Amino acid sequence: MSRKVYVAGAAHTPFIGKFHPDFIWKKHPDFGKRENPTLEDYVHRAALGALEDAGADPNQVDKAYVGNFVGELFSNQGHLGAVLAAAHPGLQGVPTMRVEGACASGALAVSAGVDAIRAGADLVLVVGAEVQTTENAKVGADYLARAAHYRTQRAIDPFTFPALFARRMRAYSEAFGLEPAELAKVVVNAYGNANKNPNAHMRTVRMSLENASEASDKNPCFLSNEELQPFMKVSDCSQVSDGGSAIVLASKEGLEKLGRGGGQTVEVIACAQATGPITGPEDLTRMEITKLAADRAYAQAGVGPKDVQVAEVHDCFAVAQLLAVEALGFADGPGGARKLIAEDAMAIGGRIPVNTGGGLMAFGHPVGATGVKQIGELYRQLLGKCGDYQVPGEPTLALAQNMGGDDRTAVVTVLRRG
Repeated sequence: MSRKVYVAGAAHTPFIGKFHPDFIWKKHPDFGKRENPTLEDYVHRAALGALEDAGADPNQVDKAYVGNFVGELFSNQGHLGAVLAAAHPGLQGVPTMRVEGACASGALAVSAGVDAIRAGADLVLVVGAEVQTTENAKVGADYLARAAHYRTQRAIDPFTFPALFARRMRAYSEAFGLEPAELAKVVVNAYGNANKNPNAHMRTVRMSLENASEASDKNPCFLSNEELQPFMKVSDCSQVSDGGSAIVLASKEGLEKLGRGGGQTVEVIACAQATGPITGPEDLTRMEITKLAADRAYAQAGVGPKDVQVAEVHDCFAVAQLLAVEALGFADGPGGARKLIAEDAMAIGGRIPVNTGGGLMAFGHPVGATGVKQIGELYRQLLGKCGDYQVPGEPTLALAQNMGGDDRTAVVTVLRRG
């Protein structure tokens, strides 16, 4: 029988970038006096924070994994397992590797950690980190386009991924009649949640329904592709963020080593992955790979969509949140997310709270960190540790969906408080 896997601790650095008060740029008062943290800094700070939260000594770690997408491009740094080993003398010699799967790199690292516990490890450290602010927007967009099929999809627009999801937005609007004001409610909810989250990239930025609904000089439709341009505004996008997250996974024996054999636990009751061809998708109104991963996760966990009480989904763009909640079964089929929006069902006090800390749109999206951050956030939600953005009613079951590329890699994880 497979060994049980628990989350024993979690930590995030603040996610920062443009519009964050601590992000250093040429007009910041500290410009020239200090620099933004490096990729190495984020790996180390997140890892040591999670170990401290778990009450674990680094010498107790059996294995470690680092999720990261493009460290070689933005930071001129690969070999991130060895970077993690430099965080503390106790981590030297620990078997450590980097895991890459585009924006799903973090969740794939979590999946590898879960497998390691099931295979016999007692304590596993999982870190996700990314730095993306070292280049300008167009260079960064080119780097990130490597998560798509670069040879055939790069030319769609200088901003490849916003254009790919503008295609989805156009298809969704045509198929289901989505109005701009409906999508704007999703954006406003994300920013409102982030305003309550001290670690969120956009924690000081307010977003109104009016500003999110209409294109303007401050919220332009920025694509060069004229056919797709009307379907993607700046406010519809996730943030270009720097940051790190980490969790500690444990077996039952690992919890006992930490002196935590009794009391509340958070168990990973499912972690399922699916992968599709890099040249896809075929149907722009569905996330078929996410649905496949979700179906597998529900089967592993012995639960269904109606059992989930709080969720983290991969809202790399606002329309991606709609497609994700439909693929996960939270809505009544394709197009059903419109009803969730109308009912405010995805708000913190709603039927299925989604992205309570702000999601990728407002908490931020340091690519390799996102999938790890999602698990850390749900761990904190299940233990009632989210402060001003805590879901009421003591949730016991949570789900995370992390995605790489245009739904080409999907990881769905289910957690349960015991």
